Amino acid sequence: MRGLETSVRKLRHEVFKEVAKVAYEAEPENVNDAIEAIPYIITPTEEPRFRESIYRERAIAAEQVRLAMGMSLRPADKPVHITEGINQSDISDKYYEPPLMQVIPSACDKCPDNVYEVSNQCRSCVAKACVAVCPKNAISVVDGETVIDQSKCIRCGKCKKACPYDAIAYKQRPCSKACGVKAVSTDSLGRAQIDNDKCVGCGQCMVSCPFGAIADKSQIFQLIRAIRKGDYVVAEVAPAIMGQFGEGITPAIIKGALLEIGFKEVHEVASGADVAAATEAHQYVDEVVSGKLPFLLTSCCPSWAMLAKKQFPQLIDKVSQSLTPMVATARRIKQRTPNARVVFIGPCAAKKLEASRESVRSDVDFVITFEELSGIFDAKNIDFSKYVGEKSLHEATGAGRGYAVAGGVAAAIEKCVKAYYPNVEVKIEHAEGLEECKKMLLLAKLGKKDGCLIEGMGCPGGCIAGAGTNVAIEKAAAEVKKFVENSTKPLPEKDLYEIELP
Repeated sequence: MRGLETSVRKLRHEVFKEVAKVAYEAEPENVNDAIEAIPYIITPTEEPRFRESIYRERAIAAEQVRLAMGMSLRPADKPVHITEGINQSDISDKYYEPPLMQVIPSACDKCPDNVYEVSNQCRSCVAKACVAVCPKNAISVVDGETVIDQSKCIRCGKCKKACPYDAIAYKQRPCSKACGVKAVSTDSLGRAQIDNDKCVGCGQCMVSCPFGAIADKSQIFQLIRAIRKGDYVVAEVAPAIMGQFGEGITPAIIKGALLEIGFKEVHEVASGADVAAATEAHQYVDEVVSGKLPFLLTSCCPSWAMLAKKQFPQLIDKVSQSLTPMVATARRIKQRTPNARVVFIGPCAAKKLEASRESVRSDVDFVITFEELSGIFDAKNIDFSKYVGEKSLHEATGAGRGYAVAGGVAAAIEKCVKAYYPNVEVKIEHAEGLEECKKMLLLAKLGKKDGCLIEGMGCPGGCIAGAGTNVAIEKAAAEVKKFVENSTKPLPEKDLYEIELP
């Protein structure tokens, strides 16, 4: 469904747009009424569009509004207003109530999970290979129909493989299937639930749910409040932004639009990626080639890094200590402008977790996604054609901009090693998608990847496939490729340890 303008995406967009409008326009004394009205703005008639009743649609919209405000869902067994607890959310600071990802119970359709069922493709054939192959005698013929006894079925899949008509369907909940760390399970009522001890915040469950039942919390309200307050708010924009807002929308145009909605400065996160590429190139030579470390894991993807820390704690010292591009860029901005409020604008939901971590000070005050920014642009009626003459961004090299796609991080580091240390051979491995990342980490743990620089990307496709993107992965990849190819400089300098911002 990625890149398709589905009803789920349109509804999410409407929520972000209306919440942004309230943040920009409502005075403190009117915020409660304005927030309570949003479900009725989104569903203005008495005819439901997507659910069996208008009341359920509005109840779901109300929960989506709370999540967009950074608040948690309301309890199902108590009468609670949409705006309950809004005083803690109507602020100009970074804010959301953990956990980041939540399942909206009233929106979940209780999809079957890990179930084999006989479909209407079954022709009741004479061979009955499905019956013959079942090791638990779970398949029988009842009144001429082939059925599977779920109490006996062990989900081995042998029946499906044996059927010549592909008449046996394997049903798996889309959110559960998309989760590479198996953090999605089923509650006592058959609804999806997220194990926050396992979740790494990638958001692939959210973008895979066709009912819009999973959502992450947003900071757009608090960000806009900071802008309205008059704070010096600075944007740092991830290179995956290319193509996210339509054909011909260049970095210069995006910069102009960001300045219009209240940002004071706009910078490239790719400049921080240049620092990371140069730093990790030196680290690979100094620590892996020298034999101090068996291998080096890249650090830029927060879901990958969190996966390593949660499930492979013995590998933590193998994760690069280089600052991530987001943090490196933010730190440089704060060094030059200490009173700046730094906003990371990118494709990634997990960056919200990274910005809030306590182990390494991030210097990032807010994180918003491209999807959330789209809602803000619409709330302010932004006309992109007004900014064609805006001065573009020229802070990064092609290497740093290439971080947006899977394989781009390792490629940038490899090019830096070859440029800085011509006689050093680089062994590259990369994995994309958390399931593949787990396999890669296991192989590394077993000593199968010694000598390697290993890139991990939590989302299949890399950052351009993040949960907060607006366009299809293939289209985004093509736009980033052009961005990289048109860069003035291909590689960062060997001694680049700081970011020069204009």
